[in-house]
Amino acid sequence: MAATKILQGIALAALLGLGAPAHAEPGVQVGFSPEGSARRLLLETIADAKHSIQMLAYAFQAPDIAQALVEAERRGVEVRIVVDKKRNLNKPSKKAMDLVTRHGVELRTNDRFHLHHDKTLIVDGQTVQTGSFNYAPSAETGNSENVLVLREMPEVARQYLAHWQSRWDLGQPYPAPR
Repeated sequence: MAATKILQGIALAALLGLGAPAHAEPGVQVGFSPEGSARRLLLETIADAKHSIQMLAYAFQAPDIAQALVEAERRGVEVRIVVDKKRNLNKPSKKAMDLVTRHGVELRTNDRFHLHHDKTLIVDGQTVQTGSFNYAPSAETGNSENVLVLREMPEVARQYLAHWQSRWDLGQPYPAPR
């Protein structure tokens, strides 16, 4: 019955020329790779951001994800990232980190743990993306990975934000390239 009402609402919105309703109700979405749904869901979550994105990353080198974060920053979304320092010394990671910082994204590296193995986005203080998906091409095309998005769950987001803040506070600023 609820599904029927949602479909009726979407049909009415389409007839009236309105967009589909935003993610206003709490919801859970999952995606998997290498089938492609993990990547799509992650990019959709970044595109949905209106105010803020806080990211925790083990591997950060996927060009499409870096570009999506730059586009969010250009839309006025405050984007701040913490990455594992040791894992992101390679050329593809430096390229992604240089790209985002060149466009105003604040980024810190963290080497306080054996592995800074978090793979999380907190969007607008309401939505959390987490799972095994590294922000790297291998996660998109070669590995078996998962993404879990918890939409409109501020109590969960608040806990992830506290965790993110603790990692941010321990991180070292990564300078934008000149």
